[in-house]
Amino acid sequence: MKIIVGGAGSVGQSIVGYLAQGNNDIIVVDSDPKRLDELSQIADVRPIHGSISHPGVLEKSGAKSADILISTTDSDETNMVSCQVAYSLFNLPKRIARIDNDAYLSALWSTLYNESNLPIDLIISPEQSIAEAIYRLLKVPGFSEFLPFFDERIYLLSLRCQSDCPLLKTPLNQLSMVAPDLEISFLSIVREGRSFIPKETDFLEMGDEVYFLTPKDSIDDAIHAFNMDKPAVERVVIFGGGQIALNLARRLESDDNILSCKIVEENPQIARQLAKELDNTVVINGAMLNDNILEEVAIEHTDMAIAVTNQDKDNLLVSLLAKQSGATSAISLVNSQTNNNLVDNIGNNILVHRSAITISKLLKEIRQNKIDFAYSLGKGFGEIWVVEVEDYMNICNHKISSLRLSSGIKIGALQRGEEIIYPHSHEILQVGDKLLIYVSSSHIRRAEQIFV
Repeated sequence: MKIIVGGAGSVGQSIVGYLAQGNNDIIVVDSDPKRLDELSQIADVRPIHGSISHPGVLEKSGAKSADILISTTDSDETNMVSCQVAYSLFNLPKRIARIDNDAYLSALWSTLYNESNLPIDLIISPEQSIAEAIYRLLKVPGFSEFLPFFDERIYLLSLRCQSDCPLLKTPLNQLSMVAPDLEISFLSIVREGRSFIPKETDFLEMGDEVYFLTPKDSIDDAIHAFNMDKPAVERVVIFGGGQIALNLARRLESDDNILSCKIVEENPQIARQLAKELDNTVVINGAMLNDNILEEVAIEHTDMAIAVTNQDKDNLLVSLLAKQSGATSAISLVNSQTNNNLVDNIGNNILVHRSAITISKLLKEIRQNKIDFAYSLGKGFGEIWVVEVEDYMNICNHKISSLRLSSGIKIGALQRGEEIIYPHSHEILQVGDKLLIYVSSSHIRRAEQIFV
């Protein structure tokens, strides 16, 4: 697939880093040659210097033969114009634009984005998506994923097993003996950097990152079974005052369970703007690694410290310092894929990966089969797909055992009418079934061949 990516900033880098893992011809356009050089050193891309919205630059990028344009510059207007030019002059089939400004995202203007006006097939808003993901995690402190499926009837959760987890060393098919109320379907375990779909005879070890499904009304049972009971989050401190902090603070201001929210931002202009736009959030202008600032925000009484600057090292350091100073939990945004492995160096800190959240919004468009929903997990080691069985599909009316699923593919759950099923190998897939599928990154092509 030939893909043109406009913008080599943090969002563009996240997308390119993921796309480069597949069999894609990637062209990256940016007006900053330094950014292009840095990206070219870490990914197999063809760099083009210039503005993605200029017709000549798009032509030089091969827009006439491209399959997708993903415009992710820091300018909403540039991204919108590039989609218009790509459609009007080059008839580029699929156009995706990053738009962050609320003024463009209002439901009042939803009719603006169509072939008659602005021909944008998909809008992505990474800053809003990241804020939404972090907000979800506040509801289950200590978990690194918390995602609803099938009208919120079932949830994907992820956690890191601690030394006091009661389920360690117990074969998965015997967990009911330790936790009788536990109702979960294991999708993946990440152990020492390697991801695998566990067998029933496998067991959990300390340090494992575990991904599993559980019904909504069984979430509390799962939390208790893994000994992850933590007090509810009521006091939040956000380090970094960008768009993510603004979007997150707005959500927290409307949450009756949040007693206080504070933002620490070093740039005085950004701090003043935040103070104008937020009603019940305390905005503090100062260096986030300063002991006096940490004392001013009462970090020792904070339930959750959240670091969302553009600098990964700052996010990781301030989260670690916050926990050492008394904060109950911490969340750090990781902007660069090169820092993904730092998770093992910062204790129990929860990492939110920009690349995973950003690419999740695009997966439905770039996969070679019909997917209703797709989500990239953690460090990009696997994906979650939702696929509806239709009568023309080869899988229809076949047992799961006959599909020849490889070791990196698992149907974790299916919805049939009002029923949620954890299917066994003898389950026959029927028209209308909605499948929740885990696919490891190395088995994506095989999964695309099966679920078509």
